[in-house]
Parts: sequence; C-alpha cells; structure tokens
Amino acid sequence: MTYTAPATPARKTIPHLRWWIASLLFASTIINYLDRQTLSLLAPYLKGQYHWTNTDYAAIVIAFRVAYALGQTAFGRLMDKIGTRRGLSLTVAWYSIISVLTPLANSLLSFGFFRFLLGAGESANWPAATKAVSEWFPKQERGLATAFFDSGSSIGGAIAPFIILPIYFRWGWRPAVVVPGLLGFLWLLLWRRIYQPPEVHPLISESERQMLREDKCDLQTTNLKRIAWRNLLKLPQTWGVIVAKAFTDPVWYFVTDWFPIYLVAKGIDLRSGLLAIWVPFIAADLGNFFGGAVSGWLIKHGWSLGRARKAVVIFGGIGVTMLIPTIWTTNLFTITSLFALATFCYAAFSTIANVLPSDLYESGSVASVSGMSGTGAGVGTIIAFALIGHFSDLHHGTHEFDPIMVVAGLIPFVGMLLVLALIRNTRATDEGLVRAI
Repeated sequence: MTYTAPATPARKTIPHLRWWIASLLFASTIINYLDRQTLSLLAPYLKGQYHWTNTDYAAIVIAFRVAYALGQTAFGRLMDKIGTRRGLSLTVAWYSIISVLTPLANSLLSFGFFRFLLGAGESANWPAATKAVSEWFPKQERGLATAFFDSGSSIGGAIAPFIILPIYFRWGWRPAVVVPGLLGFLWLLLWRRIYQPPEVHPLISESERQMLREDKCDLQTTNLKRIAWRNLLKLPQTWGVIVAKAFTDPVWYFVTDWFPIYLVAKGIDLRSGLLAIWVPFIAADLGNFFGGAVSGWLIKHGWSLGRARKAVVIFGGIGVTMLIPTIWTTNLFTITSLFALATFCYAAFSTIANVLPSDLYESGSVASVSGMSGTGAGVGTIIAFALIGHFSDLHHGTHEFDPIMVVAGLIPFVGMLLVLALIRNTRATDEGLVRAI
C-alpha cells in the first residue's frame, strides 16, 4: 500500500490586505478628529459659561496648535526610528487618555493645558499614516490610499455634531468630551492585532507581497539615498512639501475650529445650522477622493507623476478662492454651498500635499518630511488663529469675519504658485537625494 503524506494546509490570508490597513488608518483619523472637534463644537456654549472672548478661545486652540506643530516633526522622526506600529500605538493611547481626563479642566489655563497635551498626542497621525501608505501601497495607488485615510478628517468632522451636541444638550460638556476618547482604546485593540509591515505580515497573500516587493525594487533602481534630517531642509522639494501644507491647512483648521463661531456671528443658530456644519466636511471628504483618484487616473493614462500631482494642486489652489464671496451674504444655503466648494478643492490639494513625501523620498525619510510639513502647517495655523482672534474681536456683527475670509481664500492660491515653483527635478534628483517627479 502506498503511503501519501497529508497535504500541507494552505496558509490563511486576507485578500487586498493593504486596504484593510488603510481602513484602520481611516478609522484612526476619524477618532482623531472627533476628539479635537469637541472643543470647536462646544465653544459657543463654553464661551458663555466661562466668559471667554474670541481672543481667549484663540489662546486655547493655539495651545493645541503649538503642541501639534512641534509634535509633527518630533513624532515624524520617531516613526522613522521605531516604526509605524509601535509609534501610532503610543500616541493614540496618549491622546485617548488626555481626552478622558479633559473634564478635569475648569479654567482658561487648564483648558489650554489639556488641549496642549491633546495636540502633542494627535500630531503623530499624519506622519504615521503617510509612512504606512509608503510601506503598503504601490505608487499608482498611494494617492487614493492617502485620500482614503485623510478623508477620515472630513468624516470625523461631519459626524461630530451628531455625536457631541446631543450628548452636550442632555448631559453637559464633560461627557461629550469623554466619549470620543474612549473610542481610541477600542481602535488600539484592532491596530495591535492587525498591523505588521508587509514583509513579515502573516496574513498577506503572496501575490500582494510580490506586488509590493516589485514596486520597491523599481524604486531602488533610482539609488535613492537616506538623507540626514538637517540636510532635508536644504532641498527645495522639502520646502515645497512644507508650503503645500503651511498655506492650506490653516484654512481647513479655520473651518474645523472656528466655523460654529463664524455661523453664530452671521446670525445663524447652531441648532438650525447643523447642516451647514456637516456639508463642508462631506464636501472635503469627496475632495480627498477626487484628488487621489484623478491624479492616479492621469498617471495610468501616461502623465508623469509630477504633472499629475500638480494638475490637482492647481485645481485646489484656484477653488479655495470660493471662500471670498461669503463676505457678501448671510444666507445659510449660500454660505454652506461656498464653504462646500472651497473645502472640496482644499481637500483635493491636501491629498497631494500628504502624498508628496512618499512620492519624493525613501521610506526612512517619509515620516520625517511629513512631520516637517505638519510643523509648517502648525506654525501657519498658530499665526492665523492669533490674527483671527484679534481681528474678530475688533468688529462685531455679521461682517466681523469678512477680512479673514478674503485672506483665507487667497493664501492657498499663493501656496499653489510656490508648490509649482519648488516641486521640480533639480540637481538633488540627479544625485539620488529625491525621486524624479
């Protein structure tokens, strides 16, 4: 009788595992934004309860932005050193704990202190997610994958009013702050269980592993070098990435942190204006996917990487000027529509800003450059918020934000021009310091 050895059981794999990884990054971004949106949504009520001026409120959000700006560069470098899995685990645990402890705040100083700590923890999300995308996605999919995780900011902002405000109206502001923090702990359980680099992940299929291996081999043919941190700032491409964020993110953070106050200044009650808060975030979500999908489509149809990315940048820089016409109206529908158009275009631009580090640099520098761009955005936002608080307190009534809206519509357009000038092939490209674009 012939003996037949038992067949080796097939290894269990998950098809298209990279998109499950992207889904985790998407969920992390949603929770990140739920945590930070609590203050902006509650600000009109907390201002009355604690007798804050717009300048006082600006001081609190600036405390968040200072920590966020510094943390982007610091944690970006940390991610490149200790890896995405460990780094994001530490930072999500940190800001979830801070969210749960925030109800201890009872003064302007203590609110500022907790927001500072929250900003430090939340700053790691974008450098970490950008690095994860560079590890798990080939170049033709990086734009769409970046759009996917970045759209979590829009979804988080869109659903936040429907979670935070009902809790506030029923139980007060403290429970409204705690609930989003608890979601972070649930996310951590999934992250720790699922995430591994593709080279060692036990659930990745061989076909997917081979696809990623071939993409990395294609990139290695450029003989790209890892660049010392201080030398990154000597490259015009690095400054192009920084400008792409620094000249656009302050406009988005105005929407996330000031929009409810802006609507109240326009004479709109938040209970009847929930749609106005929700729609611009959904428009931004669609803009994320538009920017990622269009640039990927153009690449597949023969456009160079740089030309495809810059086409979306031009679209976004021009489109954000739609904020300017809001100075001539107090109509809720018109304001909502103009903000939606502007945030759609901003998000398309933002998707390209987020994917540029993985387009230009090798894996060991991606999170570092992404972090630098986040710090640039943080510095721009801090300056913007200080000016917004000051100038909005100088004027009262439906036009107190008008000068701010004009500037907000023009700054991304200037950023577009600078990105077009800085993101180009230079001698550093020939020397293998950055990839050709």
